[in-house]
Amino acid sequence: MNSALFFSFMTSLLICMALIPPLRLMAERFSIMDAPGERKVHQYPVPRVGGIAFAIGACASILWWCPKDSTTFSVLLGGLIILGFGVWDDRANLGYRVKILGQLVAASAVIIIGGIRFESIPFLLDAELPMWIGIPVTAFFLVAVSNAVNLTDGLDGLAGGLSFLTLCGIAYLGYLSNNSTVLLLTVPFLGGVLGFLRYNTYPARIFMGDGGSQLLGFIMGVLAILLTNSTSGPFNPALSLFLLGLPFLDTLGVAGQRLAEGRSPFIGDRTHIHHKLMTAGLSHYEAVTAIYAIQAGMVGLAYLLRWESDTLIVPIYLILAGTVLALFIAAGHGLIPTPAPQNAHVRSDRWLSDLFSGPWLRDLPTRFLGAVVPLFLIASVFLPAHVPNDVGFVSIALFGIVLLGLALLPRLAPYFVRGGLYMGSTFLLYVSDASWMQAISPVPMTYHILFGAMAVMVLLSMRFDSQSRFQTTPLDYLMVCLALVFPFLPEVSIDTSAFGLFAAKLIVLFFSFELLLHAFSDRVKQLGLLSLWVLFGLGIRMWL
Repeated sequence: MNSALFFSFMTSLLICMALIPPLRLMAERFSIMDAPGERKVHQYPVPRVGGIAFAIGACASILWWCPKDSTTFSVLLGGLIILGFGVWDDRANLGYRVKILGQLVAASAVIIIGGIRFESIPFLLDAELPMWIGIPVTAFFLVAVSNAVNLTDGLDGLAGGLSFLTLCGIAYLGYLSNNSTVLLLTVPFLGGVLGFLRYNTYPARIFMGDGGSQLLGFIMGVLAILLTNSTSGPFNPALSLFLLGLPFLDTLGVAGQRLAEGRSPFIGDRTHIHHKLMTAGLSHYEAVTAIYAIQAGMVGLAYLLRWESDTLIVPIYLILAGTVLALFIAAGHGLIPTPAPQNAHVRSDRWLSDLFSGPWLRDLPTRFLGAVVPLFLIASVFLPAHVPNDVGFVSIALFGIVLLGLALLPRLAPYFVRGGLYMGSTFLLYVSDASWMQAISPVPMTYHILFGAMAVMVLLSMRFDSQSRFQTTPLDYLMVCLALVFPFLPEVSIDTSAFGLFAAKLIVLFFSFELLLHAFSDRVKQLGLLSLWVLFGLGIRMWL
């Protein structure tokens, strides 16, 4: 199971990241662009095709790794239907009636074909819900979640990050309940969303569009039903409200404020929680980070309340919902003062920026990575005690592709080098981790210290090097927190914990590659030789 989860995650991640560059080039030609507007925070047109990229990645991974049953088929069909209507909306700006029609058709697919529906409700867990009630309740729930996530997609990285946190919570609860169906459907979307977020965090180079946001909401709603269905899992259906967290509360608060002011709840405005945080003086970067923290708290509550009864879960949620609604209405009537943006906060990292203002110190992280990362990859080829046949054959095939690409298509050399480094380092880390762990105790410690130093240098380079392609974003902090927390979660097995550490190390290497490809753009051939060495070395080690 662990290997299937790993490969499904990586398949979706790599497909998504490979599709985003060509989709960005095609977006303008097919008029799938998000133009600036009164309610938008961006100043230039941005492609709205990120949802297509992670949808293809996740669906391809599910088709390859998941069981071919009615549940899988219905989820894929429903997801493709809602994605299709969403992309249509991105191009033609459909009315709300057509959008809701598409959402209802997608919901009908999972309900009728997959038999996915609520079979019980809070306070009546022992009574089976009749179909004539369960079907419309399920359809309404899926439509509501799809629109709630769509409405939160107002800042760079916001909807994707919230969805990533919710999917993490669903995956962990699915792991605790041994629900393989939920795990195998959730992990591919985790990989796809993570690949998309690298391009979507502030300042975003791509948006997911209505197709992507509605798809994520729909999939999270379906997974929440599968997780809390009384016939397939031990969890209370009311936990879905906490797992879906802030999107539901934000939608409730916005609708309540608009109704209290005598306006239609369906007319868009700047009253969402992210707008209020920015009005209060937070920057784009800080608002997204604050909302991530709130969503993480909601998912944490779902975990803490997983075994509790309705008499505790429902009142706690109602208190939270009532508080949010009251705050929204008060803010709408001007009862909550907001500070001037320029006085809202003081940058606490100014002294660090001054410290790294010297050219030698500013260049130190990049120089460190430029020396250590290639040496690490070169040496690691000799580490694995055994390279599996499938890894070896794929590595040889990739070696040939990268070699031909570098020789015949020099203009596309950076893409071939990037692909070789990403795939080669993934395979290399996967087969060499066990060899490190079996070595004498000082060796694994040195290994972890090395990765810790690389991680620090990556963060310093992204934060303080003005020439760096990437700057630290809320996504980076989210990944660091998950990497630190995941191995210590209760009931996580040693193998699964090791998978969390592996993912963290892989993220460090990926960020290092992007920084090196930017900082040493004139040395693409040398980096290409490095990728060829890794892939060729893995192929040779298969026979040695």
